[in-house]
Amino acid sequence: MGIEIERRFLVRGGSWRDAATGARRLRQGYLAREGGVTVRLRLEPGAARLTIKGPGGLVRPEYDYPLPPQEAAEMLERLCTGRRLDKTRHDVPHGGLMWEVDVFEGPLAGLVIAEVELPHPGHRLVLPCWAGREVTEDPRYATAALASAAAPPEG
Repeated sequence: MGIEIERRFLVRGGSWRDAATGARRLRQGYLAREGGVTVRLRLEPGAARLTIKGPGGLVRPEYDYPLPPQEAAEMLERLCTGRRLDKTRHDVPHGGLMWEVDVFEGPLAGLVIAEVELPHPGHRLVLPCWAGREVTEDPRYATAALASAAAPPEG
C-alpha cells in the first residue's frame, strides 16, 4: 500500500528563497473529491501524474501513476473545470529533508505553503525559521479544497 506522511505549514517571509535548489511550474486539477478521497491530475514540464489519496491528515493512503502529458492536459481542461490551480513548486532542503514550497497563482496569489514528507509519523521535525502556522489538519488548506477556492482562506 502507498502511504503519504506529510506535514504542511503556511510560509512566513521570503528567506526560504535563498536555500531553494530548483523550481517547476505545476498545473493540477481534481477529477473527484468525496468522502476524504481525492483523484488528482498533475501536469509539469515533460511529465504528468494521476494520484489517488485516501482520507487522513498526517498519514493517508496514496497511489501515484504516470500519464501521457497530452492526455493529462486534455483531462485538466475538459474534466476539472472549477477544480484547478496553478503554482510554482520550489525545492528547499532543510534539516535533512526536502521541503516543497508552493507559491500559488491566480485567485490564490499571495498564498505560500510549505510541505514536507516524513520517513515515519513520529519523525522529529526541525522547523525552518520561515515555517509559520501548521495547517496539516486544516481542511481549508487541503490542495483539493484550494483548487475550488475563489481566494486564499482567511485566518
